[in-house]
Amino acid sequence: MYLSPCWARVVQRNINMKAIKLKGANVAITGAARGIGLATAEAFAAQGAKVWIGDLDEVEAKAAAAKVGGRGYALDVRSKDSFAAFLGHVDGPLDVLVNNAGIMPMGAFLAEDDKVTKAIFDINTLGPIWGMKLALPSMIERGQGHVVNVASYMGKVPLAGVASYSASKHAAVGISEAVRDELHGTGVTVTAVLPSAVRTELVAGVRLGGVLPTVEPEDIATGIVKTCRTRQVIVAIPGWMRLYEPMAAIAPDALVGGIRGGLARKRALDQLDKAGRASYQDRVNRLA
Repeated sequence: MYLSPCWARVVQRNINMKAIKLKGANVAITGAARGIGLATAEAFAAQGAKVWIGDLDEVEAKAAAAKVGGRGYALDVRSKDSFAAFLGHVDGPLDVLVNNAGIMPMGAFLAEDDKVTKAIFDINTLGPIWGMKLALPSMIERGQGHVVNVASYMGKVPLAGVASYSASKHAAVGISEAVRDELHGTGVTVTAVLPSAVRTELVAGVRLGGVLPTVEPEDIATGIVKTCRTRQVIVAIPGWMRLYEPMAAIAPDALVGGIRGGLARKRALDQLDKAGRASYQDRVNRLA
């Protein structure tokens, strides 16, 4: 296959990007007391990495760290100072930062409390921004490092019932790609990981299955660890979800809307099990 000189250079740069050596590497993970974060901590620890867990619940962070032989600390990603204090605990240079902390309230956009809306963007969007601003300078200075921003495929597919969440993840994907471009030639990369619906407490009360693809936290963890070798720009899990983008570009609006409706509209609005989701929603409300 022929590639123009310009595209050939782009491909060659990606081929030549060095993998992060995980044995002995310092890996910091936010929101890692449970779910995707904890599974990711376990996956990195299995590769011989030194894991640093941050979570709003310090007791749970320390308990999770004990499971993987790491260290756990309190972290509120909404606060740049709190984030700086967390990263300050890392003993040695930071090799990998995984911005995983996030919340996903569900319901009608107009019924969403303003404080909840603010919390969504503070955690899902500003959190990764603070993390990158704090972690990247030292990585650039060393000429080596990797940041993974755990977004969502809702950062590509806007869905009813999770409007603010979708918007926050669109922002996370956009800034991940833009910052990565700014890092060209530094040896430092940013990857956005876009999971489908993950079987964690974030989807409590949601009817899963059907046209809504679901994955396990361990699937996301495996994909995150793999990016330290591939240094990809965007990783969708499952990978076939990326077929949506070119298909949506050429499909009639009514068809695209119907697909999105099948994915979420009824599940997040009409058929949501509010009783089954009450515990998670209470936690979110306490953050607001």
